[in-house]
Amino acid sequence: MDGLLRVLNDADVARLGGADVALALEDVREVVKLMRLGEAQMPAENAVDLATPLGKAYALPARVGGRFNAAGVKWTAHRPLRPDALPAALAVTLINDAQNGVPRGLLASGALTAARTAAVTAVALQHAAPQPVKRVLLLGSGIHAQAHLQMLRQLFPGLAQIGVWNRTPGKILPAADLTLESDLQQALAQPYDAVITCTSADQPMLTETAVRPGRIVIQVGYHEVSFDAIRVSDRVVVDAWGDFAERSAKSLFQMYRAGLFQPQEVAADLAALLLDGWRAAADDSVYFSSFGLNVFDIALAARVLQAAERDGVGQRQPLFTGALQ
Repeated sequence: MDGLLRVLNDADVARLGGADVALALEDVREVVKLMRLGEAQMPAENAVDLATPLGKAYALPARVGGRFNAAGVKWTAHRPLRPDALPAALAVTLINDAQNGVPRGLLASGALTAARTAAVTAVALQHAAPQPVKRVLLLGSGIHAQAHLQMLRQLFPGLAQIGVWNRTPGKILPAADLTLESDLQQALAQPYDAVITCTSADQPMLTETAVRPGRIVIQVGYHEVSFDAIRVSDRVVVDAWGDFAERSAKSLFQMYRAGLFQPQEVAADLAALLLDGWRAAADDSVYFSSFGLNVFDIALAARVLQAAERDGVGQRQPLFTGALQ
């Protein structure tokens, strides 16, 4: 360690595999094992209001051992109202060596966040879906929807149908392997095995009519699923349940704080899926709430940073005078 900080922009991160969902899936599987062994730590997030209306910034710390050997923090600014053309969510991740605390890298993290989120959805499709998934309906057109579409094409090449819907249809680029759905309710009435919500909706768009035996509903976005839809689902599955349930605006956690859902009603989490072999019955209706675990962000960023150090990618900046001596 020489005290020089390696800075990776979004192009560097993409070139080093930061957007590769298959690699992210390997990371997620390994981190879940490390969490079970006590070799990963994920404290609660912290948030501050921005001066911009409705804006918030979140600090998401974590430490993960194993091949990642990193402690770090992801800093994300959510900017619903903005005066520029930059994304609504801007994220960077600082990685330190887990043993000595020396800062090693600062990475643009938008693609990493999208990749790890899509990887968790892949776990849900593989292990929490009540039936083998053949037809998937994807809602949204932003960075998370695009990462999920890449994931479906890369990890589920045998799908019989990928339906896509967006509130603004023109934002979806037609493709030979996509079914463009113009009416959401009509799409939900079709025999899709899985419905994945990747929108920025702040009011539910899926009600109990979206729930049916043999289908999994995976919520990635903000508040897209009604309390009634969650209530009538046979099984509620989460990536994890933690302190974030007391603050998160995700539908399930809002329902919990309203006194309408109890933690013991959770049927399974990622550890149960990947390590304990939990599976839904074939005729179950399953609701999966994807909060997004910052321990995965740190692991993915550490893996990309290791590749950058190996290949000499990125700009190196001295932070401390001792690094120049």
